[in-house]
Amino acid sequence: MIILGIETSCDETSAAIVEKQNNKLILKSNTVASSLAIHKTTGGIIPENAAREQVKYILPVIKQALQEADASLKDIDAISVTYGPGLIGSLLVGVETSKTLSFVLDKPIVPINHMIGHIYANWLMTNNIDFPAIVLVVSGGHTDLLLMKDHGDLKLLGGTRDDAAGEAFDKIGRLLGLSYPAGPIIEQKAKLGDAKKFNLPRPLIGSNDYEFSFSGLKTAVLREVKSINKMDDKTINDLCAAVQYSITNVLVKKTLKAAKYYDVKSILLSGGVAANQNLRDQFSNLTSQLSIKFFAPNKNLCTDNGAMIAAAACYNYNPVPWQKITADPELYFE
Repeated sequence: MIILGIETSCDETSAAIVEKQNNKLILKSNTVASSLAIHKTTGGIIPENAAREQVKYILPVIKQALQEADASLKDIDAISVTYGPGLIGSLLVGVETSKTLSFVLDKPIVPINHMIGHIYANWLMTNNIDFPAIVLVVSGGHTDLLLMKDHGDLKLLGGTRDDAAGEAFDKIGRLLGLSYPAGPIIEQKAKLGDAKKFNLPRPLIGSNDYEFSFSGLKTAVLREVKSINKMDDKTINDLCAAVQYSITNVLVKKTLKAAKYYDVKSILLSGGVAANQNLRDQFSNLTSQLSIKFFAPNKNLCTDNGAMIAAAACYNYNPVPWQKITADPELYFE
């Protein structure tokens, strides 16, 4: 089966060709066009600007993905597309393009939840993932823990009550005068800093549930910034190290707690924040001690991309008539 995956939920426009052979995925191409340069100038994503860029990029991106895969639209068995959650304007570009292709080519279309797509980026790396598994989806908009018993069998254990982890990185970065997106910059500066210089909170780390909350951490950093007379490079590096420690420590402890309670065989990390090497290293070290398999996608597959959408469709092949598919910006885990 060969599937065209289309992803336009936010500021990336992406198309990919993924082939499934004997339960193994083969990534034939993955083309991504980003409007990040525009959003850097505004310190964040302006939905209208993102949607306009999606319109500009969508057809060239699909064409390039086909060329790189040495395929044509006739070779495709199905189309998969993100239908939510995300920015409504951006989502509509991908959804309406996919519906048009489905109608014109008479090909089935598989709508995919964006967050479930992130999970399946792991299957682009290996098909050696054992169930049951605990999944941590951590990005700019989501921080969610799920129990995955099999393909299509997901149970939400807990999520964020306010800011997601990636959102916290970006908002704290703004307080520190860092450019958008701040997560990768904080990660680099944290390598030069000392996390012990600041005693920042680790919200809900000791709670009896699997909920997250990072707005209090943001407030704590704001208090520190206001109390500092001179914000030099060393101070910023130390704050970055402390922020990264607080966020990743909460993520790792909550995930391992769930993994032990549900006696899982695997832990899957996914979402944009999954590219953070410190977070990946912590999971890798601790899971090896517990004899639990740990999986994380290649870093280029952690951010939004069409390949993860196609991968999700390969393992959750549920075509829907194109007339019944609508963009849903508020979609959550079903």
